[in-house]
Amino acid sequence: MTGPGQGGTSADTLKRAYLTMERLQRRIEEYERARSEPIAVVGVGCRFPGGVTDTETYWQLLVNGVDAIRDIPADRWDNAAFYDEEQGKPGVINTRSGGFLDRIDRFDHDFFGISRREALAMDPHQRLTLEVAWEALENAGQAPTALAGSRTGVFMGVASSDHVTARIRGPEDVTAYTSSGAALSFIPGRIAYLLDLRGPNVAVDTACSSSLVAVHQACQSLRSGECDTALAGGVNVVLSPVLLISQSQFGSVSRQGRAKSFSDDADGYVRGEGCGIVVLKRLSDAVRDGDQVLALVRGGAVNQDGRSSGITAPNGAAQREVYRAALAASGVEPHQVGLIETHGTGTRLGDPIEAESLADVYGRPTGSPVYLGAVKTNFGHLEAAAGAAGLIKAALCLAHGEIPPNLHFTRLNTNISFAGTTFTVPTQVTAWPEPEGGRRFAAVSSFGLSGTNAHLILQQADPAPAPAPDERRPASVLPLSARTETALEELARRYRDRLRAPDDTPLADLCHSAGTGRAHFRHRLAAVGADREEVAARLDAFLRGDGDPGLVHDEAEDTDVVFLFTGQGAQRPGMTARLYQTQPTFRRTLDTCAEILRPLLGRPLLSVLFPADPADTRINDTAYAQPATFAVEYATAQLWRSWGVEPAAVLGHSFGECVAACVAGAMSLEDGLAFTVERARIIEQFCKPGTMAAVFAPEAEVAARIADDLDRISIAAVNGPANTTISGERDLVEEICAEFTARGITTKPLHIASAGHSPLMDPVLDPLRKAARRIAFKAPAVPLVSNVTGGLWPWDQAPDAEHWCRHVRRTVRFADGVRTLHDLGYRAFLEVGPAPTLLGLVSDALPPDHDDLLLPSLRPRTDDWEVLLPTVAALYARGATVDWAGFDRDYTRARTVLPTYPFDPTDCWEPPRPWHRTEAPAGTASEAPRQEAATAAPARRRGRRRNSPIPTAEELLGLPEAERLPTLTEQFLRAVQHVLGSASASAGLDEPLTGLGLDSLMAVELRNDLQNRLNVTLQITDFLGGATIRSVARTVLDRLASGDGTSGPAEETPRAHPSPIRRRRRSEERAAADVLAELGEASGGTADALAQLGEADAPGGIADVPARPGDERPSGEDRP
Repeated sequence: MTGPGQGGTSADTLKRAYLTMERLQRRIEEYERARSEPIAVVGVGCRFPGGVTDTETYWQLLVNGVDAIRDIPADRWDNAAFYDEEQGKPGVINTRSGGFLDRIDRFDHDFFGISRREALAMDPHQRLTLEVAWEALENAGQAPTALAGSRTGVFMGVASSDHVTARIRGPEDVTAYTSSGAALSFIPGRIAYLLDLRGPNVAVDTACSSSLVAVHQACQSLRSGECDTALAGGVNVVLSPVLLISQSQFGSVSRQGRAKSFSDDADGYVRGEGCGIVVLKRLSDAVRDGDQVLALVRGGAVNQDGRSSGITAPNGAAQREVYRAALAASGVEPHQVGLIETHGTGTRLGDPIEAESLADVYGRPTGSPVYLGAVKTNFGHLEAAAGAAGLIKAALCLAHGEIPPNLHFTRLNTNISFAGTTFTVPTQVTAWPEPEGGRRFAAVSSFGLSGTNAHLILQQADPAPAPAPDERRPASVLPLSARTETALEELARRYRDRLRAPDDTPLADLCHSAGTGRAHFRHRLAAVGADREEVAARLDAFLRGDGDPGLVHDEAEDTDVVFLFTGQGAQRPGMTARLYQTQPTFRRTLDTCAEILRPLLGRPLLSVLFPADPADTRINDTAYAQPATFAVEYATAQLWRSWGVEPAAVLGHSFGECVAACVAGAMSLEDGLAFTVERARIIEQFCKPGTMAAVFAPEAEVAARIADDLDRISIAAVNGPANTTISGERDLVEEICAEFTARGITTKPLHIASAGHSPLMDPVLDPLRKAARRIAFKAPAVPLVSNVTGGLWPWDQAPDAEHWCRHVRRTVRFADGVRTLHDLGYRAFLEVGPAPTLLGLVSDALPPDHDDLLLPSLRPRTDDWEVLLPTVAALYARGATVDWAGFDRDYTRARTVLPTYPFDPTDCWEPPRPWHRTEAPAGTASEAPRQEAATAAPARRRGRRRNSPIPTAEELLGLPEAERLPTLTEQFLRAVQHVLGSASASAGLDEPLTGLGLDSLMAVELRNDLQNRLNVTLQITDFLGGATIRSVARTVLDRLASGDGTSGPAEETPRAHPSPIRRRRRSEERAAADVLAELGEASGGTADALAQLGEADAPGGIADVPARPGDERPSGEDRP
């Protein structure tokens, strides 16, 4: 018999079991949702034949029916030497045409921190992919550099080894760059290395279906949680005639030079090249992040033909299976699909098989038309990039609600029947309305030559929700930047045109997207405007070279900003009213201050700041002036901080030091306000009546005049070399001012109720000391400059009560404080106060030729935004950190498509080794090319060696001392230019060498050259980190002068050990042994091989690998 306790236990067990089952059920449901979650296409980058450089030019090519096929360019190979109409003839090509990109010989290697020497050895597939990946991320509104360290995956379809075929004919063509320059895995790997991406990185080779398989794998990786963002697509560049010769013998090449998909006169496919990359995210993440969604990938499938009629023959049964699997994975019925972007190669065998398989799955006798698209008719078969081209086309069709025409279609292939289907081959632009109560769906197919089939189902994206109404900032800031001035000018031109485009995108959205969705580089421009035309006009002014008050053009550098806090006297009724009405962060902070002050002040703070009666000037009373000024300055400082502008140091003037200390973390806001109220009350109650005045004379001259009256008057502040404030008894102050005026020295009375920093403050000290002892002061977290000393407050000490007594009584050494900060390297001063009263004093205290930024936050009788926004622009242009997301956080903003970066490419092209068609019988190899290579090889090897420009030690030391550094610097510049393969180093003798593209193996080469010529010991690290041409030259001279070690053998290279090459911050350096060990792994070499490299006696003996420790970029830039 079961007892009561046992029954209770049984019930508890059942309850626990039920709860466990509930949890498991929820987890299963979450798993199923994740497996089937749509994937959002949030960005696209593409380069296709016909001048396609983005989605807009791609869409125009499609809807205008552009035929982008042209003659095979002469820079690929001499096609006339191979062309022959006879099919199957050995060594010939049956076509003169293809879909080719423009200018693949050019590459912006400087932008990516790659030397020209390395870029010359890189497969153009890699170079093209780098640029398109960057453009795809920018199109997604994603700053590429912001992805560093993220779980971002890269999946690239790559199949062509044309680069190796075209460039390498023998061992003399192989360098240390060959592996990294030619291996297909480096195509996605370069992107991950460039951006420091930590997700999966996969090169996919399934021949013609590579890029669609890559997209499918990326979607699976996103759904599984393996990555959070993915770049997926494919690339194909045609560099060699080999494949066309092979396919001509195979009989699959169109002799007419046009792909005529499904047409009865189709005679084969046309080779094409291009790159297409999409940026993918889980839909829930895209919605959360406010991304623009072009289309959704609902699902897909990949399978294989298996054993079919031939390894290269299409398999209709496998195609049907992959369609059905994709539809099932998507939860979409065949009748919902209105567009199928087909594989559609235009071959006599492939088209009928594909049409039949589609009819079996998608065919239905009635209903809406199903359009069969084939972008290959526009620019040929892009092979590894074909699936990406088709997917991007389908996504654009879904977004635009139109279907572009297939080209070259005359009548349906007689081997194809559309009976029992609603299939249509579009021959003109066709409207594609949304089905009633639903969304448009499209399918995309891609079949690999080796049998791998891919099929994806796309869905029209839901329209973006209408923005909620919110407070409107009256103007916006457009930030633009580039690596070079040339690129910046082109970027400004593109944005000007975008601003004048006929659409209704709000200026605020355009500016927000430019700030948050772009990396920020050295050459900068910022334009302020209230509407699109105003900003466009300012960009016009920049392009003309004209000045404009709403435009700032500067070069960014590492800019730390000093916050200056104004003292009493700058307050006025109504100050910051406009800001309070239109800026939520400022309003919230000021409201917080008002709430803290509510029990401490005699009336509400907001009624003091914003009186109903304009004649109410109670704000000028010390008891209100100081708390009100504190609150306004603190709220303004917090506003700047919310925009990413953090104080690197703080300096207040007189009472302003109280706010500075609070902002620096030396006291809490509650304590700061309470201390300010009590300080003001004590001064008003205990300070004897007096006045203050400015005397525009040096401190020493003023001090000599008041020396006999120090019990009645003092020097209250030293604000500049000839700007001294006196404070004390009114009659004496007026008498002294009259004397100086009579001598032609300007004086100015100050309308302040109390005589601060004078003997009249002595009665204040005891009560102030007691009040200060109630405050929990802390050591400042931000460097704080003391008015008392003019120097930095000790970083590990809290300002105690005695400090605040000295502060109220002693001279304010403001000019000394400014000089202290300038001497420490601070070059930007931002006044955080109701009026720019301190900026003139700062300017006077600085050297006459200074170029420091002196910027206000607010100004009397000027709209608050008219002051704040130009200051934001100036700070950004000089290189100060601005958090553009924070800048707009209080407002509703939407991402929008903007112009992408205008790369500034230079020639990076070594013509392919020429191919020679021979008339030798089939199967007989000609000896001529081999003999040519054998003859050329020794000359090529000899050609790599050179005479060093570096002087010998005797030559250098024989020069006058003043000429040694300039001479060595100039000669070392020439050596650097040689190893880089370009004149990049001429950009600046003080530019970090790694920022010019110098990598570790190049450093070995330079080290050996200098050691051998000058007999001085150098380390690899002397060339890395932040080393520059000038600094290396100086290091060499210093060691020569000190006799620091005549050069012995090069340092021993340790054996390579597993150590991933990763990005270093500027402050990091590593030992030469670690550098060489990493090089060993990067090049797949051994320690012995590296030792041989290290012992090479001339630069010609060393080639390069893509390791760039330090990866320095110019200051003020994001690093791609």
